[in-house]
Amino acid sequence: MRTLRPQLASLLLLGMALAQRQVTVQEGPLYRTEGSHVTLWCKVSGYQGPAEQNFQWSIYLPSAPEREVQIVSTVDPSFPYAIYTQRVRGRGIYVERVQGDAVLLHITELQDRDAGEYECHTPNTDERYFGSYSAKMNLVVIPDSLRVTAVPQTLNKVEHDSLELKCEVSKSTAQHSHVSIAWYRQRGSEAPVEVISLSRDFVLRAGSAYAQRQATGDVRLDKVGETTSKLTIYNLHPSDQGEFYCEAAEWIQDPDDSWYAMTRKRSQGTIVNVQATDKEFSVRLETEKRMYIVGEPVEFRCILEAQNVPDRYFSISWAFNSSLIASLGPNAVPVLNNEFAQREALGQLKVAKESDNVFVLKIYRLRLEDSGKYNCRVTEREKTVTGDFIDKESKRPKNIPITVMPLKAGFAVTAISRTPGVTYNESFDLQCIIKPHYPSWVPVSVTWRFQPAGSTEFHDLVTFTRDGGVQWGDRYAGFRTRTAIEKAESSNNVRLSISRASDTEAGKYQCVAELWRKNYNSSWTRLADRISNLLEIRVLRPVTKLQVSKSKRSITLVENRPIPLNCSVKSQTSPDSHFAVLWYVHKPSDADGKLILKTTHSSAFEYGTYAEEEGLRGRLQFERSASGGLFSLTVQRAEVRDSGSYYCHVEEWLLSPNHAWYKLAEEVSGRTEVTVKQPDNRLQVNQTHKNITVLENEWVTLECLVSNRTSPSSQLSVEWYVWRPGHPEKEVVAWLSRQSTLHYGDLATPGDLRGRLHLESPSPGLFLLSIQNATVRDSGAYNCRVEEWLLDPSDRWYKRADDLSGLITLTVKQPDPTLQVDTATANLTVQEKESFPLDCSILSRSSPESHFAVTWYSLRAKEAGDHAEQQQQEEEEEEEEREAVLSVGPDAVFSPEAGRWEGRLRFQRLSAVLFRLTVLQAGGADTGNYSCRVEEWLADPKGVWYRLAEEESGTVAVHVQGTGSTLQSVICSNDALFYFVFFYPFPIFGILIITILLVRFKSRNSSKNSEGKNGVPLLWIKEPHLNYSPTCLEPPVLSIHPGTMD
Repeated sequence: MRTLRPQLASLLLLGMALAQRQVTVQEGPLYRTEGSHVTLWCKVSGYQGPAEQNFQWSIYLPSAPEREVQIVSTVDPSFPYAIYTQRVRGRGIYVERVQGDAVLLHITELQDRDAGEYECHTPNTDERYFGSYSAKMNLVVIPDSLRVTAVPQTLNKVEHDSLELKCEVSKSTAQHSHVSIAWYRQRGSEAPVEVISLSRDFVLRAGSAYAQRQATGDVRLDKVGETTSKLTIYNLHPSDQGEFYCEAAEWIQDPDDSWYAMTRKRSQGTIVNVQATDKEFSVRLETEKRMYIVGEPVEFRCILEAQNVPDRYFSISWAFNSSLIASLGPNAVPVLNNEFAQREALGQLKVAKESDNVFVLKIYRLRLEDSGKYNCRVTEREKTVTGDFIDKESKRPKNIPITVMPLKAGFAVTAISRTPGVTYNESFDLQCIIKPHYPSWVPVSVTWRFQPAGSTEFHDLVTFTRDGGVQWGDRYAGFRTRTAIEKAESSNNVRLSISRASDTEAGKYQCVAELWRKNYNSSWTRLADRISNLLEIRVLRPVTKLQVSKSKRSITLVENRPIPLNCSVKSQTSPDSHFAVLWYVHKPSDADGKLILKTTHSSAFEYGTYAEEEGLRGRLQFERSASGGLFSLTVQRAEVRDSGSYYCHVEEWLLSPNHAWYKLAEEVSGRTEVTVKQPDNRLQVNQTHKNITVLENEWVTLECLVSNRTSPSSQLSVEWYVWRPGHPEKEVVAWLSRQSTLHYGDLATPGDLRGRLHLESPSPGLFLLSIQNATVRDSGAYNCRVEEWLLDPSDRWYKRADDLSGLITLTVKQPDPTLQVDTATANLTVQEKESFPLDCSILSRSSPESHFAVTWYSLRAKEAGDHAEQQQQEEEEEEEEREAVLSVGPDAVFSPEAGRWEGRLRFQRLSAVLFRLTVLQAGGADTGNYSCRVEEWLADPKGVWYRLAEEESGTVAVHVQGTGSTLQSVICSNDALFYFVFFYPFPIFGILIITILLVRFKSRNSSKNSEGKNGVPLLWIKEPHLNYSPTCLEPPVLSIHPGTMD
């Protein structure tokens, strides 16, 4: 832990430079042995609030890694969970505060259940959460496997013998660890003396008492097995007597590369007795000088030189002018005689045993009557079996005479200083010189007095008392922490050193010296006093070296980008200077700059009125470089209104020696001209003109393409217009807002256009207007108007630009008529009372959806007087003779039958393009020309039918004959007779032909060279040609054309 604290202190200093709270914990994982004392450090930096931060320790056990178990807190006694409460109360677990922001967690006796992930947490004291508030590390608890064993025994040796001792050290730790071994010698309650050790790095070194003997080879440490080491000491000395034991430590390397002793154990001891071979001894008496002054101390030292002194018994006696002063027996308890006993009781004399072979007589204040001869006598004594002592040999050195002279009382005092003028935080010395020079034991008191600048009274500052103590005055306690008083050994110079000078140390100083004599009865007598001259000390503030960069610059940027502002301190008075930085902005409309932000010398933030009025608090970011000379202010999400002239006002602050901050200097930087503008308009809409022609009832899609935009994050609104024929003003069709809300214009509201419009954006920048079931009224010139909206830094949308597309001329037309009716003419002759058909055949139509209206007309000719008159009145006569027989509308509604046609008409629609009108019970009045007139109808998108085209067929001339009784009518009126005449003869005739062919074929085979006419055989006979009328208007005609048979 001794090596940890300097490292921890350096980490704490480093952490002060951080700009945000940072909690740091000792790096893990750490491996510690069960039962050992463990410490874990934790520190916090970059915090705000009080200098003394609080800490809370918790653990996440391996059995429940997500569950926090609270251990100990510096602020809340009820923080520990039940399993740790008893150990925390019993100081088995506690937190040691190293500094206000750094602590050590102590676990005095580590248990196996203490393994886990430890978390150090610091409760928030900042204005806002910024940084990390906790840190974690892993602690692994491993068994203590270190074993240190040696055979306990007692060995009796003679001086110059050899000594061999063995120690076995073993471990079974799974982790990589090192072992160190050391041998110690201990005598009773004395501190152990290190003999020799082998470090964890396998470095062999001896203790200071045995270093020389190890260098000569008399002390060795050897490894004689895998786990056994042997200590060998050659040429034993009597001083080697004592208890020898070995101590081993197991070391492991932590993640920070430092080595830690996980456990340390010692073996049982071996008692070694060394018998000395030499009993001679000698005595020597020493003192510093022979001439002394009254009050000066004197010390006599009686030095015994012998072998194995601790194991022998000696008594000492002191004599003055052959009279006994005191004696010390083997138990070292002094016994003083008469007057010297009284002086010893008053602390003026001391008789003591300094070590086994050094005895001291000390007189602290000599008197005139102490002049004379001093001596000591050393007697060796032997202890009998009864425990009594008997004297043996006795020796004493030569006498030492001393002379004590009286003290003179005449003296003078002078105060001097080499630095009458100093700067803040500098040091100055004041010396009070006393002449003549007196020895240090002469009782002289010196008092420094002080008159502050602007005052007329002196007050005692500090006194160097006659007995060597220091007594401070009551009025200037602040001097004590920064003032050192020193008295020279000769007592003629008392130095007053004041460090870190400030205004409170400026003024006049003088010293007062008093010469004293201590009487025999311990009372004091002042022999003389003197007052020195006055010394005036001036303390000045340091000369400022503050320089702030005056460079000017201009920044032009687009809104929503950050505005970087720098304030550079080029030079400063002291490395310890702190700076207060005030940021201002000057607008052309303002007379003076307005305060944006102030950071004090203590790093506190204060927002100015401009930041409050303009809502800048959430957009300001202040930074200070690690070197401390560069300050940056960033205005995030710049707005156009942030344009202006920015500058900083720097104040240099220094800490006075009284720990009070004062402003030394201030300076203004150069200005930064900032221009914030809106983004450049880059909106472009496709300007290509297009012509689109579609048929009614088709879908048409109009495209509005944004080829470029100012910002990918902008929002677009699209409005569609149309110029319709006959309307001078453009009309709004529909628009899509930037929130993708569809609105309809006045054009689409009243009619059915609203239901046929569809506006969509299948991809960014592409907008499609679709018109379903287009009508002729939808024709016109269309274009779109696109508006681009941007989000300003205040989260308000504004229109940045708009653009128009090229015109799209839409023409919606009705289908081209392609109606064709069969115009071929025909002649038809029917018998009276029979029926005749009138077909109306449509050869082509304009649309599969077309409906037809069909009207049959009777065009019976009217007789006229002469041809010329008929030619002149032809049109009038034809109109008068044109008679509608039957009309069928496109909706299949029949017109009423005319009087003479009533009951005699039958309508048939044989197919979609073939209509038939059958006239029943034909009469002579039905003779004439007939035709049909066809009208083609289509439905517009609204479902309204309109006539697209009309056409008239060719005429059919019908002749109705009278009803005479003819063979033809008899046959046709009787079905059986009809089949007998027209159908049965054909199969009979066919059988007859086949029979003839077979006969001929057989007859040909019977004659070898049977040939036909002209040498050509007759191989076939032509079929007869049969003409018949399927309408039974005429009887079938069976004829065999010439040449059909040979």
